[in-house]
Order: sequence, then structure tokens, then C-alpha cells
Amino acid sequence: MRTWFENLCLLARRPLKISAGAAFLAVSGGVSARAQEVQEAGGEANLKLPDLSQVSFLGIDGHKILMFGLIFCVFGLIFGLAIYSKLKNLPVHKSMRDISELIYETCKTYLITQGKFILLLEIFIAIVIVLYFGVLLKFEAMRVVIILLFSLVGIAGSYGVAWFGIRVNTFANSRTAFASLRGKPYPIYHTPLQAGMSIGMMLISVELLIMLFILLFIPGDYAGPCFIGFAIGESLGAAALRIAGGIFTKIADIGSDLMKIVFKIKEDDARNPGVIADCTGDNAGDSVGPSADGFETYGVTGVALITFILLGVSSPTVQVQLLVWIFIMRIVMLIASAAAYFINGAIAKARFGNVNEMNYESPLTSLVWITSIVSIGFTYLVSYLIIPSLGQDTTQWWKLATIISCGTLAGAIIPELVKVFTSTESRHVREVVSSAQEGGASLGILSGFVAGNFSAYYIGLAMVVLMSLGYLISEMGLATFMIAAPVFAFGLVAFGFLGMGPVTIAVDSYGPVTDNAQSVYELSLIEQIPGIQQELKRDYNIDVNFERAKEMLEANDGAGNTFKATAKPVLIGTAVVGATTMIFSIIMALTHGLTMNVNKLSLLHAPFVLGLITGGAMIYWFTGASTQAVTTGAYRAVEFIKANIHLEEAKAASIEDSKKVVEICTKYAQKGMLNIFIAVFFATLSFAFVEPFFFIGYLFSIAIFGLYQAIFMANAGGAWDNAKKIVEVELKQKGTPLHDATVVGDTVGDPFKDTSSVALNPVIKFTTLFGLLAVELAVQLTATQGSNVTHALAAAFFAVSFFFVYRSFYGMRIRQGAH
Repeated sequence: MRTWFENLCLLARRPLKISAGAAFLAVSGGVSARAQEVQEAGGEANLKLPDLSQVSFLGIDGHKILMFGLIFCVFGLIFGLAIYSKLKNLPVHKSMRDISELIYETCKTYLITQGKFILLLEIFIAIVIVLYFGVLLKFEAMRVVIILLFSLVGIAGSYGVAWFGIRVNTFANSRTAFASLRGKPYPIYHTPLQAGMSIGMMLISVELLIMLFILLFIPGDYAGPCFIGFAIGESLGAAALRIAGGIFTKIADIGSDLMKIVFKIKEDDARNPGVIADCTGDNAGDSVGPSADGFETYGVTGVALITFILLGVSSPTVQVQLLVWIFIMRIVMLIASAAAYFINGAIAKARFGNVNEMNYESPLTSLVWITSIVSIGFTYLVSYLIIPSLGQDTTQWWKLATIISCGTLAGAIIPELVKVFTSTESRHVREVVSSAQEGGASLGILSGFVAGNFSAYYIGLAMVVLMSLGYLISEMGLATFMIAAPVFAFGLVAFGFLGMGPVTIAVDSYGPVTDNAQSVYELSLIEQIPGIQQELKRDYNIDVNFERAKEMLEANDGAGNTFKATAKPVLIGTAVVGATTMIFSIIMALTHGLTMNVNKLSLLHAPFVLGLITGGAMIYWFTGASTQAVTTGAYRAVEFIKANIHLEEAKAASIEDSKKVVEICTKYAQKGMLNIFIAVFFATLSFAFVEPFFFIGYLFSIAIFGLYQAIFMANAGGAWDNAKKIVEVELKQKGTPLHDATVVGDTVGDPFKDTSSVALNPVIKFTTLFGLLAVELAVQLTATQGSNVTHALAAAFFAVSFFFVYRSFYGMRIRQGAH
């Protein structure tokens, strides 16, 4: 007798088969007649866009109105480049500019190395794409080439915005440091924010430009391959840059920070060879990673919604209405972010422009809320104008606007919840300090664990409430136009999460600039330059107070730490909400539109339960593997720095020694990333080949386990980080046992908040996207070769994955005397 799996695979031979890949990026809620037509043609790569010009909006056809969107994208690019130029031309002392250029040069070296590495990883993806589309589905060579080409476009997008981000930030860090010499706090708040908005506007504009190009200029029958390749490439680039960048930055950070305890030297002491690597890491991990991650998140969410509309909505007119509405909303959100930036800028300048003291978090908080309010207002207004009647329903415009607004609100509410656990004003953070005062590092670390765990509770429930609201509204008539309307609603909530995209990226990028600014100040040795006070007065009309400058930079860094933390749950939230909808697509495929094998989606079906358990195992392994890479690399960095730091005979560490530390960081980042990627890649193939419903359970599991693991780790790390900042800035107890205790807590938190937690976002999305392709590959192979072949391949793939899981610890162990 044939097994149920073999019976399922026989469906792949039938004319109206439902392939898992047909929903590959789809988040499709069902198998509409349109979806079946697409699948008859061979899957998601044959997805055809409707004629956008067949529907008019405000008297203009859909194609033309989106053409105007290209103009706004260009304006967004000009906006980003204008701020870039302005930053570059801000006044800066040569000593500080030289340091920032040295940091940029080391960042360039790192990025070039990473670029080569990503292309190596692309080979793995290319092989699967060629095997599936070229060999099994027998697509013509040109169509396979298009999929591969757009995967490279996706990689180039992630990589390009990451490069732009480090260039902007390495202008801004020295300009921020120099601005502190004037003794006023406003300029050292404004400069990092300008840098962040430049990156945010550039990132979103480039992403939107590429997607509009595909939508408007690529022939309709080639849209599927373009979107598939683009999404895979984005996801691969973001995962590689996030994981490797996170490992690099924390190796350098820990190596540098521990010297404060070992040698009782100050923060960012110029004699410490690890400081330049730390600055490079701030950009590699906290600028490159988030930029690539944001680019990928924004793109994949959009592609998912587009494909859902094409597969889940039967009416071509409604398809065009929703497609045009989605893209106009993206354009409007770009405008809303720019408008909110200028509104908040005017308010902040009026409030803080000439004051001597300011709360740096205050104008950043108001920026987030103003952007949220403006975005929501525009969402309702534009929805009313663009889709006053969806089909024949004149009420759906406000319902769809409300669903998106749930996500937009999440983009403001979640940062507020994060601040409860990570801000320097937070009672949780002050509890960490209080614990460490009597109990040292031990109790301080325990209090950080408390903060992280409580944060997961509150943020998790906040997400559930907002998603539930979206679900309830979707039940109010949306099902008339599509199957599984709640799934579309979840996609819109994820879309709304990113509604403040430029501002979310801006406040996230604020942190690495403020962190670097402190380092640039110390490394420039500006206080020791002969006649510097007279020079500053003569050339810049500055009456300098060096101690005040350093105090302001440290205080601003605390705000940077807080707002770096606020963006992390927003991005992981989009990954989970998006993954939920993407997983649903494979469910619809494997159950033939919920008409068969539905009982396999149950705790009564053992493979499904086993998949749920397996996903948790992978999340915890990933956390350990990424942290182990940091631990071993940091050990080698500390070992080198201790042997080569010269505190008596040198004013500053040599460039050669600093570059050696960068080399150590790069080496272990690459080793760690290679182990992790290959283990994840082959595990995804293996579990997809074991059994489809096992794989569904696995995908659900990594999304849920990953969500709470990431929130916990990110906010525990943020609490430890700012507890140290309180001791340094408010209590002024550097060099004391209390300071040593909080430094230890901070170094524990470093891989928590900046390596493992942040990398879970792209890993979940990459696994889900690639997994949907992998499971279709398994179904097709079983249909043609039988289940014995797929099970044998599953065992072989698992053996490869397990080898690299094993190697991620035993091959990365600290060995005395080995280098």
C-alpha cells in the first residue's frame, strides 16, 4: 500500500496540482480559480500580473499613477543623498576626520571580504534553483537565468544599502564628536539622526524603486521569476551580513571592553588596539546588519502581499485595486516619514536648540510617535481616495486602513515597551545597577535575565492584541473578495510594522554613530594636540570644555543604546508575522485547498508534533553556535591585545596592531557564519524531505521559539548595556568594583543583543522562503522517484547539517596555544 505521503505526491502529476512553491512568497490564503490557472502553468514562476491600466484611480489608470511613484522614489534618493552631502561638509577637526576615515577603510575591507563570501553562499542557492526549475520543472534556460539574476539583484540591494550605511555613519561619527566641543547637546543629537534618516530614506527608496520597476516594466509573465529570485537574494544577503556582522562586532566589543577591567584603562583608550576593531564592529554589526535586514524585511513583506493578491483574489479588478493601493501606501509612508522628520525637527530645535542640558531620548521618542500619527492619518486619507469602493463594497477602505494601522501602531508601541526594560530611566535597568552594587556581576546578570523575560511577556502580548484586532476586522466582509482573509490581514499588519520604515532605520542607526563618536573623540587624542584650544577658537570660534564634551557624548550614547534596542523587536515581529502567513501558503498547497490531509495539522499527527519540537532545538542550537563564535573570537582578540598593548611607551596603538585585531574578528566571523549557514541550509532541505507536515510544524516552531528567544535576549542585553552607562555617566564610578561588575554584565549581553537575537530575524525568513522551495522539490522528487529516494536524501542532508552543528562548537573551541 502507498503511504499518504506518496498519495500526496501523486497529486503533483495531476493537471490541477497545487504546488507548495505556487505559494512560495504568496502568503496565499487559498486556491482561487486564478491560483489554479497559475499552477497549471507550472507554479509560482509563471505568476502573471494583471493589466494595471484596466482600473482608474482619481481619473488616472493604475499603471500611470504608479509611474508617478517612481518620481517620489527619486525624491527619496535625492533626500538621502542631500543629507549625505550635508554631513560630509559639516565642520570637523583633521584629527577626528583621520580616525573616521581609518574606521571606514577597515569597514571597506570587511565588506569586500563579506561580499565574496556571500557570492560563495549564493552557489548553494543557485544549485537548488537550477535543479528545481531547470531540471524538474523543465523551465526554459532564460527563465531560470532570470530567477538567478534577480537573486543577485536582491543580494546587491542588501549589500549596496549596507555599504551606503557605513559610509554615512563614518562621516557622522567624527562630525558628532567634533560637535560636542561646542558644549551644546542639540548638535550631537541632530547629527546622528540626520545620518539615520539619510540611510532610512535611501534604503526604502531603493527597495521601492526596484519593486516598482518589476511591477511596471518587466513583462507580466516574467514577474514570478523576478520576485522569487529577488526575495531569495535579499534574504540570503541579509542573513549573511546580520550573522557575520553580529559575530564580528561583539568579538571586537568584548575584546576592547575587557581591557578596562584588566588594565584599569578608560573607555576607548587610544592605546588599546581593540578600539579601532570595536568601531569597525559598530558599523559591521549595528549599521551593515540592520540596513541589510531592513531592506530584506521591507522587500519580502511586499512580495508576499503581491503574490497573495494574485493567488488569493479571484477578481482581476480587485487585484489591480489592491496592488495599486499597496504600492501607493508604500509611497505615502515614505512621504509621511519625511514630513514627520521635518515636523519633529522644528519642534526639537525650538525646545533644545540652545539649551545646555537635554534628554536625548525625548526628541527621538516624539519622532517615532509623530511619524506613527502622520502615517496613520495618511493611511486613512489615501485609502479613502484610492479605494473608496473595493468591488462594490464602500466600507472596506477604512477596514483595510485600520488593519495596516494596527501594524503602524505596533511600530510605536513596541519601542515604548522596549524602553521600559532598556532605557537609562528604566526601573528594570536601575534594578540591574542596584543588584550589582551588593551582589556584583552575578546578581546584576540575574536582574538582566529578569528584564529580558518580562519584556518577552509584554511585547508578545502587545503583538497578539494588535494581530487579533487585524483578524477581527478582516472578518467584516473581506472574505467576499478572497479566501482566508485573516491571513491577508496578518500580512497587512506586518506591512504596517514597516510603515515608518525610514524612521525605524533612522533611530536604529542613531546608536552606532553615538557609540563611534565617543571612540573617535578618544582616538583622535585631540586634547593632547599642542595649542589645540587656541586653534579651535581661531578656526571654529569654539571655547572648548573637553570634560563637558565627553560627558555629553556618553549621555547621548545611552540614548543610542536604547533606540538600537527598540528596532530589534519590530524587525523580529515582522519576521514572525510574515512567516505565519508564508507557512499558511504551504498548508493550503499540501492540503489541496484544505480538502485533504487536514487531520495531519494536528497534535494527533506525530510528525507535526515532532516538527514543533525540532524547531525549538534548532533555535537554541543557533543561539549557542553564534555565541560560541563570539566567545572564541573574543578570547583570541583579548589574548592578542593583552600581549600587544603598550601603556607606558605609546600614546596610541599602532595601526598594524589595530588591523590585526580586525583580522581576528573577520576570521572568526567568517568561520562562525560558514558553520551556521551550511547547518541551516542542509537542515532545511533535510526536514522538508522527511515529511511535509513535519516541516510545517518545524517552521511554526522556529517562528515562535525565535520570537521569544530574540525579544528576551535583545532586551536583557540592552538592560545590561545601559546599567553600565548609568554607572559611568550618572554615578561617575568608572574603575570601581561596581563598574567592573556592570562591564561583565555588558559583555554577557553583547552577543545576546547584537549577535544571536538580531540574526534570528533573517534566519527565520530565509528558512521559510527557502523551505517552501525545498518542500516542493521534495514533493516533485517523490512523485517521480519515490519516497525512498527523498528519505535517503533527507538522511544525507541531515548528516551534513549535523556535522556542521557539531563543528560549530567542537571545531570552534578555545584551544590553548592554537591560532
